[in-house]
Amino acid sequence: MDAKSGTAATPASETPASESPAPRRRSLGPLRMVWGQLFNYPSRSAAALCALIVTATSTLAIPWGFRQIVDRGFAQGADPSAIGKWFLILLVIVCVLAAGTATRFYMVSWLGERIVADIRLRVQNHLLTLSPSFFETNSPKEISSRMTADTAIIEQIVGTSVSIALRNAIMAVGGTIYLIVLAPLLTAGLLGTIVIVLPPIILFSRRLRSVSRSSQDRVADIGAMTSEVLGALRVVQAFNQESREFGRFTGAVERTFDTAKNRITIRAIMTAVIMFLIFGSITLLMWRGAVGVAEGTITGGTIAAFVITGGLVAGAFSSLSEVYGDLVRGAGAASRLAELLDERPLISAPVRAQVLPEPARGKLAFERVTFRYPSRPDVAALHEFSLTVEPGETVAIVGPSGAGKSTLFQLAERFYDPQSGVIKVDGVPLTSADPAAIRQRMALVPQEGVLFAASARDNLRYGNWTADDAAIWEAARAANAEQFLQDLPQGLDTFLGEDGLRLSGGQRQRIVIARALLRDAPILLLDEATSALDAESERLVQQALETLMANRTTLVIAHRLATVRKADRIIVMEDGRIAEQGTHDTLSAAGGLYARLASLQFDERLTSLG
Repeated sequence: MDAKSGTAATPASETPASESPAPRRRSLGPLRMVWGQLFNYPSRSAAALCALIVTATSTLAIPWGFRQIVDRGFAQGADPSAIGKWFLILLVIVCVLAAGTATRFYMVSWLGERIVADIRLRVQNHLLTLSPSFFETNSPKEISSRMTADTAIIEQIVGTSVSIALRNAIMAVGGTIYLIVLAPLLTAGLLGTIVIVLPPIILFSRRLRSVSRSSQDRVADIGAMTSEVLGALRVVQAFNQESREFGRFTGAVERTFDTAKNRITIRAIMTAVIMFLIFGSITLLMWRGAVGVAEGTITGGTIAAFVITGGLVAGAFSSLSEVYGDLVRGAGAASRLAELLDERPLISAPVRAQVLPEPARGKLAFERVTFRYPSRPDVAALHEFSLTVEPGETVAIVGPSGAGKSTLFQLAERFYDPQSGVIKVDGVPLTSADPAAIRQRMALVPQEGVLFAASARDNLRYGNWTADDAAIWEAARAANAEQFLQDLPQGLDTFLGEDGLRLSGGQRQRIVIARALLRDAPILLLDEATSALDAESERLVQQALETLMANRTTLVIAHRLATVRKADRIIVMEDGRIAEQGTHDTLSAAGGLYARLASLQFDERLTSLG
């Protein structure tokens, strides 16, 4: 993206995640990503499964215990010892159930937390491999919502819903088998009820999955809007736009509520229909069983066990219908995360990357480069552009907004590949080398210093993470940052705040320059960072830049006269081409585009120096 034009590029393969159509699949298929993570922890998954089986079977053993108490305990003349024996057996079953439940809760909760952590790590690791162009067309704020809200849903699914689903599935199957043993005819009626219930479950679940995906998208919108507005709160308040922003937020919240209300309505209707069909049928079957007891065809213990087991089976199927709704939400969340994992980076290392020569010389060459942003295929940001920057040379790039100056930086660091032509570092085409190796030979100083919400030390050594304090202070001294860093409350350990907001603009810029010094790269890409500073800060930053540029190949987008005058060569760009090149004096005397730009940009300063 050309920083001056502000035009974003839409990569051919990296499509906007927020604009991707919702998956047309109507199953729980997206949850395969979650199931796959379970295989990374076979022992704990097996322990959780065993605990689930124990709890489900011990729950089903309770009706069996009641049957023994009724048919054997009370049938033996109400003998207290016989009754006590079966009650003790029932008590043992309850103890096993309690221990199994505790084990199940711990295991599945651990798995839920661990799997969510693994998915977050996997998604973040993948996002870091995508080219910056992906995030120009996909909101980082919306992506961060996926990393929080959607993974929280998956955590609930793995830690709670899956456990409930498996336990109830085991109870439903095991209970049905036990019911067949107890009373085959009554059980046949119960199974018929299940056949009746399945179509409504399928019908409602299809609609529910679509609405759940939409609901999660609306929640992501709220997160993105909150982050955006709070991040620009000073601007909002400065222009008295609090009411407007609150109105926008209200609209987003209400849209989220409307979508959630639709989802809740569908789940409520689905639950009501299924519960009516199941428990209505159970009631009719119990009625028939009671008549059988009165007629003497069924024992009291059998009907007692059948009633309890039937209730457990009905409850299991009812819970499965509700859990299915949760699983559908989880599938929606998993599909949104899977979309990110499915994105393929446009820029990647070749299978057999060519090794850059050592020692590094710092030569940078553009050979007949033509480049079009994917979002603007009809307009060439660069057209047949050729430029060679020799080792140690300082080349200033000037030109009107949209001329393609920032595009050179993005191509040099291989954030994009040109449609034609070749870019080389030390004689090696960028497409033949590992992008990480290319960027290792470059240091970038952007126009606006980017700092992280971390300590001063961590921000400084971002250019060279292995740098010790001695090297950090040396770089800070060279960047005119030593004094204010020493004055910070905790020195290098001082937290600089979000985007380094606890520092002034000049201080932030000097930290960025010190960071580039620690990088100690042979090629410097400098989007000169003094245009928005006061005179004193500009003087200090300019001195630091001169130290940074010494003995390095420097490609600088020039905004200040001092940098232009000291450059070995000035390249004047217009419409993606080189319009003029030469020194400051020769170009000023030529009366061409540079002379016109200089007179507009530098005004009286150029006249006084002419």
